[in-house]
Amino acid sequence: MGRMKQDLLEKFLKQPYIGVIATLRRDGRPYTVPVFWLWKDGAFWLTGTTTRVWCKQLMRDPRCSLCIETMEPFPAHAEVDGQAEALKVADFDIWPTHDALAEKYLGGGRVSSAGSVEEIKAIWRKEPRMLFRITPEVWRAIELRVYRGKRADQEYQAAQSGR
Repeated sequence: MGRMKQDLLEKFLKQPYIGVIATLRRDGRPYTVPVFWLWKDGAFWLTGTTTRVWCKQLMRDPRCSLCIETMEPFPAHAEVDGQAEALKVADFDIWPTHDALAEKYLGGGRVSSAGSVEEIKAIWRKEPRMLFRITPEVWRAIELRVYRGKRADQEYQAAQSGR
């Protein structure tokens, strides 16, 4: 099907690709927003604030999906479904993970008019910051260079060619 090999997936998960988190609104409709994420200790770590819509939604209903995709150096994506655990300053030392997220996405000269990565870290510490830990329950990781379709699609194609 084009599943990403484990060594390639590990390399993929170290890259600063933007993810998209899907949360649930009160009426059940999905809500999506781009996020920074960090793969560490068998979980995805996301940074947010207690005032953001998607964070409020995850605190109310922890079910979510995270999708990460890229076209470079080749087309690929990884998606997980899981439950988000909310971690706040009073109960958990969020700052080492926040710093790692800042370095991943904003370090190495990737910050422009927003200031230096150290300035961003200082700004984050003045916000009502929190973390979410998402432990994957379901994985989908596809390398599109070798994609041949889902099993059901392949079976359908085989049946059509047999006519």
